[in-house]
Amino acid sequence: MRQPSFTLWLTVVLATHGLSVAADDTRPGQPGAVAAADRVACSLQPKSEEPSDPSSTSAIPRAEKFVAREHFKEDIASSAPVRISWLGATFAQRFTNKIEDDSGGASLQTFILSAASSDKEILAKLGQSHESRLADVWCALRRQPSGSNGPLEVNAKPNVFYVRDSAGELGAVDVLWGGVGWEIGASPVGDKPRWPGGTRVFSR
Repeated sequence: MRQPSFTLWLTVVLATHGLSVAADDTRPGQPGAVAAADRVACSLQPKSEEPSDPSSTSAIPRAEKFVAREHFKEDIASSAPVRISWLGATFAQRFTNKIEDDSGGASLQTFILSAASSDKEILAKLGQSHESRLADVWCALRRQPSGSNGPLEVNAKPNVFYVRDSAGELGAVDVLWGGVGWEIGASPVGDKPRWPGGTRVFSR
């Protein structure tokens, strides 16, 4: 007569175990939380034209510097090269004074977080190719200046780049479409799982 009670107890135990496994599947920092997606080619350089005189010095390639403050400005006018509605104070302080030596093209690898993750967990997954440049951030924004669909998420999920600031310290630059313009912030690299699932991460 006690068999039904035992069966009920076993059912409850199995159900509880199943819930525990499901909870573990969504815990922050689990292996495989950073999944590789598309690779995106991006360049700020105009297409070169064949020089009329091959011996001319004008045909010699010249490295262009990327001056951050000339590009990252709050401006939501339709004529703006990129509609930016907000620049965070930390980004303005740490990154807008930066000048990068090479503004040439890059091939950016995109990743999508399947679970909440910290910067350190993401960096460990990306390995040595985790860094990007401010020119890469700007190049990605230029592809979607008014929040159109493209490599950058425009559905209220962050887009994260790991970039060195003007002092050479690595920081997390996050780009978010706010409806009328891009919102650009920055923060120190940390170990708290603050980036939610669905966040898109870019690296070289």
